[in-house]
Amino acid sequence: MKEIGIGMIGYKFMGKAHSHAYKDLNMFFPDAPVPKMNVICGRNEEGVRQAQRQFGWDNYATDWRQLLDRDDIDLIDINAPSDAHKEIALAAAASKKHLFCEKPLALSLADAREMLDAAEKHGVKHMVGFNYRFAPAVQLAKKLVDEGRLGKIYHFRAWFLQDWILDPSFPLVWRLQKEVAGSGSHGDLGAHIIDLAHFLIGDMTEVIGMNETFVKERPIPSAMTGLSAKSSDSSAKGPVTVDDATLFMSRFACGALGSFEATRFAAGHRCTNSFEINGSKGSVKFDFERMNELQVYFTDDAEDVQGFRRVVATDPAHAYMDAWWPAGHTIGYEHTFIHEVLELMHALEEDRQPVPNFADGVKCQQVLEAVDLSIAERRWVSVNEL
Repeated sequence: MKEIGIGMIGYKFMGKAHSHAYKDLNMFFPDAPVPKMNVICGRNEEGVRQAQRQFGWDNYATDWRQLLDRDDIDLIDINAPSDAHKEIALAAAASKKHLFCEKPLALSLADAREMLDAAEKHGVKHMVGFNYRFAPAVQLAKKLVDEGRLGKIYHFRAWFLQDWILDPSFPLVWRLQKEVAGSGSHGDLGAHIIDLAHFLIGDMTEVIGMNETFVKERPIPSAMTGLSAKSSDSSAKGPVTVDDATLFMSRFACGALGSFEATRFAAGHRCTNSFEINGSKGSVKFDFERMNELQVYFTDDAEDVQGFRRVVATDPAHAYMDAWWPAGHTIGYEHTFIHEVLELMHALEEDRQPVPNFADGVKCQQVLEAVDLSIAERRWVSVNEL
């Protein structure tokens, strides 16, 4: 069985998710290449040493540059904060290491394009972390669209709603700082639903949007991990420099209309990542909080039984499910990462680019920045302007 040596940079929220995927991949997909968890890297030695033990990595490092010279590392996994993505990716590509980078790909479209150019120049494989594509119910929605079973697509609407920073006393974590995160809910949550739109429907041609930052200042944190943080003992505050909510409308190349909403100020919504697609022959609805289900409606059903049906996408007929549990036994968020890593490992084995890759990350970044330009100039913006 082929082995792929992994060096991972980052060890918190996404570091745990990626580590879990590497560890469990071959238990359920035994024919996939084996990811060898060689080195995990982070700046805080105590934290990364603890992560090494907890997640099951062979070694740890505190300087990511040390990973580039190692012959036992084939792939660099980048899940550090967004401001670190570009530098690491450029250096890793120059060292002929394959790349797996979390979204958003970079802080700007220019940086994202530079990362894609570097990967192509040095001939390395590259993947961007849009894990929601890999839920079986989302794959089913894609199948229904591609097979024409929904007919001509008229509408795509999507919303990603959270509430974890609703309290104005919640600390100023890095995701609320533009110089580190690039943007707020727009780039963090909106990137996922933009990618789902690209995956399911196709390219967008023009956009118009609006945004708001509801809480302008927050307490300085003393510590932060994943989506949690603690305030420092002082009363010092710092400015929030990203959006708290962004909404935009779009037109698609296929003729469909789109609407998108991303916010962290929707009380009661822990992780409502949802979309609806309306076509001439039917519709589908998805909500990640019920990730094993797809609501499906077909116009040619008999009139007396028309209505949305609940399809539980856990039977072997659905993507990936023949590797998991008996029919009706559900899977969870962490399994989308296993499916994502499955695609990555097979792509490396087959000497092809995985999907989604840096080109998809660039396309997403292009829409993100087109929306930002639309907001700044209060007008419709063609995506191809950027």
